[in-house]
This record gives sequence, C-alpha cells and structure tokens, in this order.
Amino acid sequence: MTFAGINYLAILFAAVVGWLAGAVYYGLLGKAWVAAQGRTMEEFKAQQAEMIGKFSGQIPFILALLANLVMAWVLAGMVGHMGSVTLRSAVISALFAWVGFVLTTIVVNHSFGGRRYKLAAIDAGHWLIVLVLMGVVIGWMGV
Repeated sequence: MTFAGINYLAILFAAVVGWLAGAVYYGLLGKAWVAAQGRTMEEFKAQQAEMIGKFSGQIPFILALLANLVMAWVLAGMVGHMGSVTLRSAVISALFAWVGFVLTTIVVNHSFGGRRYKLAAIDAGHWLIVLVLMGVVIGWMGV
C-alpha cells in the first residue's frame, strides 16, 4: 500500500512493532526504571491504580503510539531519500538517527532535569531498540 511513494503499511507496522517493543522493554525493566526515578514500586503502583478507568491514564499510551507513527514515517522518509532501500541502509539510518537525535536529546534533558544516569540509559536503550526494529521493518517492507 503506497501513496506518493510512501509505504504506509510499512510505517504502520514499524510503529506498532516499536510500540509493542516498548511495552516488552519496560515490562522487563520496570522495577529498574521506577527505581531510577527515585520511586518505589509501591508508589508507582499506587499512582497507576488512581488512573485505572480514566482517559488520562490512557494518554501516555496514545501519545507513545502517535510518537512511534511519526518516528516510523520520518525514518521511512530518511531511508527513502538515500536511494536504495535495503535492510542494511534502514538499520544504519536508524542507528544514525538514534545517536544524532535521540541519545543526545535524552542526555541533555536528563542532565538538566537532574535525573539519574541509569534512567537515561534505560530510556535511551528503549529508543535504540525501537528505532532498530523500525529500521528492520522499513528495510524489509520498503518505502
């Protein structure tokens, strides 16, 4: 399914794969992530319990999916502008985007926010996995 040279099915699939990878990643590193924020799991679970059944509790998940859609679309555009779309070129583009934009932004924001470096590492690792997986999908399905 392409429109104006863009494979929107690949973008949608890449975004969903990235979103699900984030769920698995933070599911596995949830305790470490909460601790890196300086909170306990009890505090975190109490905060989450307050959000059950409220639309405001769904907003972060919706925003995460929308962010993944935008990220997949931009990555597809970057890869498409390079010419030959291959699995290798898409993954390399994803790695460059992560190092040049995501990692640098996370380091600066976490530093000025006084957050722990472990939190920055966990968050940066998440986006590394997401972008590489998006690159795999886009390289496989094409733009």
